[in-house]
Amino acid sequence: MLIVGGAYVAAQMMADIASLRIISIAGHAVDAGTLIYPFTFTLRDLVHKIGGKDAARTLIFLAAGINVVMAGFFWLVARWPADPVTGQQPGFGEVLSPVWGIVLASIVAEVVSELIDTEAYQRWIVWFGERRQWGRVLFSNAIAIPVDSAIFVGLATSFGIFPADVAWSIFWVNVVIKALVTVISIPWIYWVRPEPLAATSIRNAR
Repeated sequence: MLIVGGAYVAAQMMADIASLRIISIAGHAVDAGTLIYPFTFTLRDLVHKIGGKDAARTLIFLAAGINVVMAGFFWLVARWPADPVTGQQPGFGEVLSPVWGIVLASIVAEVVSELIDTEAYQRWIVWFGERRQWGRVLFSNAIAIPVDSAIFVGLATSFGIFPADVAWSIFWVNVVIKALVTVISIPWIYWVRPEPLAATSIRNAR
């Protein structure tokens, strides 16, 4: 549980930092966080399987809080007076000082989509119990992924971070990459076992 939860939070943090940079993939604009963020959906599924729905929801809010604190810390450090001997180090602020519109769009999209992922995953358990575990990943991610991309792109566009044509490109590339990652990560769901309390809650949900 600790390993999977730590990996989830780490992936969330790296994705939020990388999202500050817009890269090009096959001629299409995409935020760099998309290269790692899709794994968080399946990692969330693993946490749900190991610890249950409440553990997954707690981890979602915990990761969001950590990302807010991280963005605020980077903002503070970037504006803190530099040591006169070592120099101003302007590159730190240029790279890590947050674009607050992207930070807000990322965190809101993450929380909403991951909570939806949690509910969809739980619904699949109610329907099938321990059977067809691969379906948990596909079903929950298929619902949460487009919601995540739509919220992120919609908010970032409304904040004036990038124009509508770029936003449209980011949306579709995000969805495609996240879908591919979902398929690749399906076997992960079979690598972990639920804790006794989580297993009991699964049986009670049926």
